[in-house]
Amino acid sequence: MLPIRVGSKQLIREINQSIVLNAIRSHGALSRTDIAQQTSVSLPTISDITAELIESGLLYEQSTGVSTGGRRPVLLALNPQAGYAIGVKLTEEALTAVLTDLDATIVARHGAPLGGHTPEQIAATMRDVVRSLVPSAGGRPVFGVGVGMAGVIDRDRNLVRHATYFGWHDLPFGQLLEQQLDMPVVVDNDVNALTAAEQWFGSGRGTADFLVVSLGRGVGLGMVLDGRLYRGSRGGAGEFGHTTVAPDGPLCACGKRGCLEALISDPAITQRATAALGSPVTIQEAIRIALGGDALLQGIFAAAGRTLGLAVANLVNVLNPALVIISGEGLRAGGLVGESFHQTLREHCFDGLADDLRVVSEPWGDEAWARGAASLLLGELFQPALRRGDEERPSLTIRSLG
Repeated sequence: MLPIRVGSKQLIREINQSIVLNAIRSHGALSRTDIAQQTSVSLPTISDITAELIESGLLYEQSTGVSTGGRRPVLLALNPQAGYAIGVKLTEEALTAVLTDLDATIVARHGAPLGGHTPEQIAATMRDVVRSLVPSAGGRPVFGVGVGMAGVIDRDRNLVRHATYFGWHDLPFGQLLEQQLDMPVVVDNDVNALTAAEQWFGSGRGTADFLVVSLGRGVGLGMVLDGRLYRGSRGGAGEFGHTTVAPDGPLCACGKRGCLEALISDPAITQRATAALGSPVTIQEAIRIALGGDALLQGIFAAAGRTLGLAVANLVNVLNPALVIISGEGLRAGGLVGESFHQTLREHCFDGLADDLRVVSEPWGDEAWARGAASLLLGELFQPALRRGDEERPSLTIRSLG
């Protein structure tokens, strides 16, 4: 691990700036006094820091608040048009990219099929898409690109440990993209990108501990614990789909037997439905037939719901989140799995842990995942460079505005 810079006045200022920006980003417009109270930073320091941020264009004086006896306080807000970020959702066949402002509001979008699966081919496609989006920023800074993709990603090193669809191993993909794009790049697991979307502008906003379970071709997990997106020591946290739930169960694509993914993913359900009907069906056809009253297929979906409910209950018992968000294209099955899932989840949560637990379902498309990837970049933008050597990479701090 790189050593921490100690005693740097520049670092202290960056930390204070990031504290102020994150407070306003999380809670909306705040007065200087409110910021000082919420962050435990002295009011004189807050005044100095906010003056710098106003001068840089990142903050502006939005309005006046309600008086509590003296002068009405001036509320400070983030200027969403101070700069932009690009988010990319990378799938097996295509990429979806969006340009967002600092509030992660989409202002432009573009997609393209992949011309090939080598890192160089994908980087070239991404370069062309990014270049097509930059003019929509109107000459204002584009701080960088966030990329969400399936696999095990070592975020600290921008290293793809394992790419689910492309067969890459220990590839410095982030570095390759930075060279192609000539701007900072954040690469992360796609479910982490979706989780960032939920944290900043979705159901998880303002919740310190929540989980995102993604259903579809695979089964993924994103975790926000104590207000921070948790990735694990090597970026491998969240391989929920490869937890073993039936040791003698069906073979999983990973080579093990009885993985959660081998039991409840879209391909797993399709395989069971095909066997039950005696002829091949797609997941959409299986859903349609089940909704039409076929008892065999209804039983397959209900069993998947029970398996998911048991697996999520285990997560709740270990992590005690306040919120569980179920997302992804797997939600197309809707009520076919919902009733059995909720019933099993409540049955298997430890005494009291389900009492205040919120469970919500949010089907997201590729564009929302790309917006989440932009949020990953924005989250880095507001962080100070804590490790010596960070200055050798393109800056992701507010110093970029200088």
